[in-house]
Amino acid sequence: MRFRPCIDLHQGKVKQIVGATLENGRRVRVNFEARRSADWYARLYRNDGLTGGHVIMLGPGNEEAARQALAAWPQGLQVGGGVDIDNAGAWLEAGAAAVIVTSWLFPGGRFSGQRLAALGRKIGARHLVIDLSCRRRNGRYWVVMDRWRTFTDLPVTPETLDRLAGFCCEFLVHGVDVEGRCQGIENDLVKLLGRWSGRPVTYAGGIRSIEDIRLIEELGRGAVDFTVGSALDIFGGSALKYEQLAAAFGPRPGNCRPVGQDHLRH
Repeated sequence: MRFRPCIDLHQGKVKQIVGATLENGRRVRVNFEARRSADWYARLYRNDGLTGGHVIMLGPGNEEAARQALAAWPQGLQVGGGVDIDNAGAWLEAGAAAVIVTSWLFPGGRFSGQRLAALGRKIGARHLVIDLSCRRRNGRYWVVMDRWRTFTDLPVTPETLDRLAGFCCEFLVHGVDVEGRCQGIENDLVKLLGRWSGRPVTYAGGIRSIEDIRLIEELGRGAVDFTVGSALDIFGGSALKYEQLAAAFGPRPGNCRPVGQDHLRH
């Protein structure tokens, strides 16, 4: 299990927000707004050798800050938010180790295997992270898109992970209903992710203490990586210290090794 750092961007600034408040008609709830720039955080992660971190652009107006972060830690960070087949290559050229894609794969809210296959052919599976951030509905977790506002037709299940694994190097999964709330993790979601193996998976959402991190380790069987936002001291929190997490769950060799693409159905 590894600590994956994050840089969440909203209106060009590093922020921590409550994910569910990105829905239409709501005022975004901001837990933290940084005085420091995105590239300051990127340099921090670079100095500590933390790879596989996520730069997430929450809406428009974040492109320049994202590019600055990638330039400060080239090949050390992944980037997501508005990524599609037309701009994915440019983000890789800007220094991203991989691009993170969700909404573009779901035209009209329906998963498109053809789009995923086309993107995989263009940039390669080793440069693609599939974002399966999700919310619970009727007892199941469903991928949500468009800044987590819209439910799609794709459930988060071991079968889904099997189906998509051949097209990416890893998965990123936010528990959107608890994202930014520091009220505890989505236990059932972490348990589901821990029952599957085949690609690195990073979980985010609700982490408030070292006890939550240990619970992720237990429920995820040591195979689920984690990222922390609002509870972390570098984002205004007090419960978790960045230096301690970097030391305890620091960098290890990556294992983004593409496998066959037999599982995808269009």
